Amino acid sequence: MVYRHTIDATSYVFDNLRDLLAKATPPRSGDRLAGIAADSAEQMIAARIALADIPLKQFLHETVIPYEDDEITRLIIDAHDASAFAAISSLTVGSFRDWLLSDAASGEALKKLSRGVTAEMTAAVSKLMRNQDLRQGHHCFDPRRHRVGIR
Repeated sequence: MVYRHTIDATSYVFDNLRDLLAKATPPRSGDRLAGIAADSAEQMIAARIALADIPLKQFLHETVIPYEDDEITRLIIDAHDASAFAAISSLTVGSFRDWLLSDAASGEALKKLSRGVTAEMTAAVSKLMRNQDLRQGHHCFDPRRHRVGIR
């Protein structure tokens, strides 16, 4: 699926979810060397705005690495818990970010959601967060009680 966002008179087009995620990532030398980084700060912002509007469900329909080609992708999709995901299935990446930063995102709520959120969803929402947001969100996790991330 093609994604796009226009800033002033410039329309930025992203070929697929993989390209969009790469362009929304903060600048890194490795990404530049690999040729996947945004060409400009404006393109990175356009990618982030486009990313914010993507429904979380899209990550289940369009994998970053094709399901047929990658065992990890198959594991993630096959182990996905649709009932846990149901509570946030109507959210976009941007609205999920807002929810994560709200008081509703308690450790208990996140624990219930954990099997319904894929690594790509987590990566997408983190690209929309500032460092201050990431620090604010840490209150939700008590590493002594449960693990978030690798399942």
